[in-house]
Amino acid sequence: MKKYIYTVMLLIMGITAAQAQRMLPGQKGIEISTGTLSDEQPARNYFVNIGFTVNGKHGNYQLWALEYVHQYYQYKGINIPQETYMAEGGYSFYLFGTPVKSISVNLGITGVVGYETVNRGEQILYDGAKILYDDEVIYGAGGRISIEAYLSNRFVFFVQGRAKMMWGTPLEKFRPAAGVGLRFNL
Repeated sequence: MKKYIYTVMLLIMGITAAQAQRMLPGQKGIEISTGTLSDEQPARNYFVNIGFTVNGKHGNYQLWALEYVHQYYQYKGINIPQETYMAEGGYSFYLFGTPVKSISVNLGITGVVGYETVNRGEQILYDGAKILYDDEVIYGAGGRISIEAYLSNRFVFFVQGRAKMMWGTPLEKFRPAAGVGLRFNL
């Protein structure tokens, strides 16, 4: 009988410990994510993002990230590359989740600044056409909604839908994307 009591006590302590170790205020995390841009060629247009998070109260967290975006534009059968390097910072708000915090839904708002280049700075194309776009510093705001699932107390898998509104560029101002990522809580 003691064996069963000890087993039940260990299970209860394990469940309680698992709950207590998630979303602790001040806990830091490193995340990496990737995904596709909402475009006609999603397989060739992608982003890669590496970020740093700091948990706040009630499941909210700060988000600081660096991002690389690569996409192509078609011109007379050739692909003209556009590359964007961005830094963003913001806050993600906990909307709702399971009572044991194993799955949560968060809404994030960020400020974005970056550098954008088209055709790696080359303005003259093979047929003599000129690209009327100079490399530019861009800025804007972003939003994302993410569904986050704790694989363990340290690893978080997330799926995100996001959009950025960019200024300082003659190209697309509204840039939606979708992706997946993994966060490691330190």
